[in-house]
Amino acid sequence: MSHLTIHGGKKLNGTVTLQGAKNSALPILAATLLANGESIIHNCPDITDVDASLAILCSLGCKCSMSDNTVTVDSSSADKYSISDSLMSEMRSSVIFLGAMLAVNRKAELCAPGGCELGLRPINLHIDAFRRMGADIKEQHGRLICVAENGLCGTTVDLPVASVGATENIMIAATTAKGDTVIRNAAKEPEICDLANYLRACGANISGDGTTVITISGVKSLHPAEYNVIPDRIVAATFLSAAAICGGDVYISGANENHLISVLPCFEQMGCAVIPDSGGIRIKSSGNISRLGTVRTAEYPGFPTDAQPVLLAASCVANGTSIFVENIFSNRFRYVSELIKMGARISVLERVAVVDGVPMLTSAKLNATDLRGGAAMVIAALKASGVSDVYSIEHIERGYENIEQSFSNLGADIKKES
Repeated sequence: MSHLTIHGGKKLNGTVTLQGAKNSALPILAATLLANGESIIHNCPDITDVDASLAILCSLGCKCSMSDNTVTVDSSSADKYSISDSLMSEMRSSVIFLGAMLAVNRKAELCAPGGCELGLRPINLHIDAFRRMGADIKEQHGRLICVAENGLCGTTVDLPVASVGATENIMIAATTAKGDTVIRNAAKEPEICDLANYLRACGANISGDGTTVITISGVKSLHPAEYNVIPDRIVAATFLSAAAICGGDVYISGANENHLISVLPCFEQMGCAVIPDSGGIRIKSSGNISRLGTVRTAEYPGFPTDAQPVLLAASCVANGTSIFVENIFSNRFRYVSELIKMGARISVLERVAVVDGVPMLTSAKLNATDLRGGAAMVIAALKASGVSDVYSIEHIERGYENIEQSFSNLGADIKKES
C-alpha cells in the first residue's frame, strides 16, 4: 500500500487551483440517472469516491468515462436497480442512489452504505421520506428492498435534523414525482444549491434551495445537461490551515469567499492575513499563530464539521488554548490520538477537544483514520520537525485529488511512496 513521506518545516508559497467539490459531484452523478441520455459534468474531482460513483452507475447500466476532470454519463440504457454490497461499502454517500433508482425504475435494492466511521449517520431519514412518497421499503437479509409500484408522489417532509444527504436524496427523487414535494428544515449548504442548479439545468422545477424550505414540483422527465461542479470549500479550508501553520503566502484559485463565511474569521483570529478576491482567496501567515478560542461545528452556515480536523491540526502549535465542540458526529475525534504522537497537547471528553498549543510538533508514523482526519495528519506533518510517514492514505484519496502534488507545488517536501 502507498503512503506519504513528509519532510516537515517548509514554508508554503505559490498558487494552488481548487478541485471540484466532492460533496457536490457525488449527488450530481447520482442524479444523472434521471437524465435519459448523455450528461457532461465538468470540474469533477479525480478522487476514489468519484470512481466508486462511476462504478455504481456502470453497474446500473450507464456508460461512463472520465478525462481531465470531465465525466460523461450516458444513462439511456440504465435499467438495473440493484447495487452490490461491495460497491455500497466503498463510500458513505452511496445511499444517494436510492432516490434516483426509485425515480427511474420504481424499485431499488441496496445495503447500508460504508465509508468513514465517524459515528451514526442514520439513513432512516431517507427511508421515512420515501415511505411518505409512496415507496414500500422492507429489510431482508441485511438489504433494503424498495418498491414504488405506482411511482413516487409529492408530499411534505419535515426533517428532524437538517441532513444534507436526506435533503439531496429527496430532491432527486421528487423531481419526477407526481405533484409537489416540500422539504422543511432542509439543509442549506452550497452543495445543496449546486445539486438544485444541476437538476434545474436538466428541466427540474425547484425553488427555495439555500433556505430551510425547498419546494419541488414534479415534472414528467428530465433531459441531459452539461454542468460545472462548484469548487470544494473543505479542500480550501485544508490549504488555508496548512498555510496558517506552516507560514508563507498562498493563493487558492477558485476558492469562494461566500462558501467559507464561518471559516475565514478563524484564520483572521489566528493572526493571518486573509484576502479574498473574485478569483480566489490569498492567505499570508508568519507561522506564529494565535489561539482560536471556541469553535463549534454546526449545520451551514455554521462552522462545517469537515473543516474541524484541519483547523484543529493548525491550532496544535497556536499560542494558547483552543476548544473544539463537535455537534455533528459523535466519533469525529478519532484522529486526535495520531496528533498526540507528534507531541500535540490535546484532551478529549466526549464531543469536546481542548488543544493547548505547543512550540513545535515532531515527526511520527501516522495512520489516517478517516478522510478529514487523514488531511489533519498531513497538515501537522508539514509543520513538524523531521520526517513523518502517513499510512492508510486510501482514506485521504477519497476526497483529495493528488494531495501530495498540490502541496509539492507550494514548496512542501512530500512524496507518495509504495
